[in-house]
Amino acid sequence: MQILCNIIDFFKREISHIYDLKECESLAYIVIDKIFGYNKSDFILRSNETINERQRKIIINIVKKLKKNVPIQYILEEAYFFDLNFFVNSSVLIPRPETEELVRWIVNESKQKNSFLDIGTGSGCLIITLNKLLKGSFSAIDVCSNALDIAKINNRQHNTEVNFYEMDILKKENIFKDKFDVILSNPPYVTISEKKFIKKNVIDNEPHIALFVSDRDPLIFYRSIIKRSKDLLSKEGCLYFEINERFGLDIIQLLNNEGFVNIKLKKDINGKDRMIKAVFK
Repeated sequence: MQILCNIIDFFKREISHIYDLKECESLAYIVIDKIFGYNKSDFILRSNETINERQRKIIINIVKKLKKNVPIQYILEEAYFFDLNFFVNSSVLIPRPETEELVRWIVNESKQKNSFLDIGTGSGCLIITLNKLLKGSFSAIDVCSNALDIAKINNRQHNTEVNFYEMDILKKENIFKDKFDVILSNPPYVTISEKKFIKKNVIDNEPHIALFVSDRDPLIFYRSIIKRSKDLLSKEGCLYFEINERFGLDIIQLLNNEGFVNIKLKKDINGKDRMIKAVFK
């Protein structure tokens, strides 16, 4: 691996037993962009450029970690969400494209809303993105102090003004005096029995506390958030969830039982039930 054009073949040769060839190529381009600052067009124009020893060692080290199923986002400590670059590590989930759809839905319907609360914020990518795109006051909570540390780093990095708090939504504490116009949450919703369908690099690296729930009570977070939202939402305030596709109708029933109205279930880019909106009367 002496020149740039060797990198693509190196990735394919070393990790094609884990990733398909197209993924190998995509990962190689991500690394090339990170190390050299070259996009795909730059790479083509500079494909015969020499790689120095320091760069070669960095690439080899990255590939070693990829072989151990470490996600590229954790290796590079960055992930993109809404074209914004967020710092991530194994204390927080890697942002998913489906969640961008939830944020887009909120943005499109919240131009007149003034206060927002993100429950289970993780890296802070949802609430920080909303702060970049909308006007108002923005707050977020998480039960994990390490996740909040990451969110605060991202808050500073993006020059946003989100207030972060450590709080367990399953407990009855309420640290907020004011009401919110919008509450959003992407809580843990993958059941333990669904683990077998999850990719190994997710199982081995991403925080289980943010991913999984018991099969005995898969809606524990939704039930708690819905009940707590009645004290936290202003009149006509909106509650938005990302959900497990299996439980859309069950969550609608929970919302109906608690008096929420105008409930909408929305599909994601893959045609799966993935988002719910409800209005508090």
